[in-house]
Amino acid sequence: MEFCHGGRLLDPTLAGVQIWQVRITADGEPVGSLRAARCLWWEAVDLRERLTDEGSFLAEVARQLLDPDGAFIQDFDEMVKRPDYMLVLDRCEMVPPWDDALTVAGVVAAAVGRLTDGSFAVVFPRSGAPGSVGAQLLEQAGTLLAAVEFTGELLVLDTSTGALADAAVRVRDRLIDRVRHGGVDRDDLDEKDWLENQEYRALTPRTAALLRLAVEQLSQEAWQEVAALGDEALPRGAGGLFGSLPPVTLRQDGAWRRQMARAFDDLAADLADGRALLLCKGEEMALHLGIRRAQNIHRNRPRLLARAVEGLPAAARDFDWYACSDLLFEDHDVLSLFDDDVDRAPDVADRALPDWFSPFDDDRARAPDRGFRHP
Repeated sequence: MEFCHGGRLLDPTLAGVQIWQVRITADGEPVGSLRAARCLWWEAVDLRERLTDEGSFLAEVARQLLDPDGAFIQDFDEMVKRPDYMLVLDRCEMVPPWDDALTVAGVVAAAVGRLTDGSFAVVFPRSGAPGSVGAQLLEQAGTLLAAVEFTGELLVLDTSTGALADAAVRVRDRLIDRVRHGGVDRDDLDEKDWLENQEYRALTPRTAALLRLAVEQLSQEAWQEVAALGDEALPRGAGGLFGSLPPVTLRQDGAWRRQMARAFDDLAADLADGRALLLCKGEEMALHLGIRRAQNIHRNRPRLLARAVEGLPAAARDFDWYACSDLLFEDHDVLSLFDDDVDRAPDVADRALPDWFSPFDDDRARAPDRGFRHP
């Protein structure tokens, strides 16, 4: 997406209304465009008159939202937190196959994120709204992004409520799913195919490499804390890696923590071979924490990520953390130890904790004499 807004430095018409053109490309080729008017009521001498002069859908917005004196009408003023900060989307053109509501919703979410802050009212045309181009797509996109009906011609989204942020995440996840699953939303996949398809269960090389990096980081932190803590019990709310485990583990001694640190090592060794075996509860917890750490690296450490996957082939299913969480585990029972009712019933936890490092299946157990990475 390329954003363009131009004008003369001292042009008085730029005060209060900025017209932004967004050019959308795929693989370097243009596939569509979006136009948005960024309106600041307090900077414009008369926002109603200014929008009316633009004509088309912007004039319709002025007619419906501003009274003849230039003030916002009461219904709009009461509906949004800051009516004086407004972004109006009035034109969207997309070529096939990009002309679908989900793609446009992703484009709009990105544009709104770039052109607004947390206190804007975003106005969408509804299908048939006068003067708009691509109104049907914009209405569908607005609905996906949690915009609500204001009039027969307008949808409105208040960015201060947080609804947009949640909806934008859902839209982005669905778009990523389409790429990963050959143009099909995950929700449309047959459940049996999803759960039993070995391709989905297999880690891609880049996903395995990033998970390995994450688990190795956790292993290093675990061994550092093993040395520092000894047999010391941790208080509730303690920081660090062992403080992030279920509260019922805080009373465990140094020997137990050494086994947990080794679980990270065992899992990292598996991931070096591109797999995650998960042969005991401790390794399940290690992978849960590893997925969380890998997600953080994926989102916030692009340079570290690039080094971790350098030279490995890219795949559409790379970094599908939902699939990792859903398909690599037989169940998520170990996470129930985070529940408050378990913490209030320590006898339940005490019965569960000794089994954390016992193999689920004796025929698939790790070598008991493999020792520890650190003495």
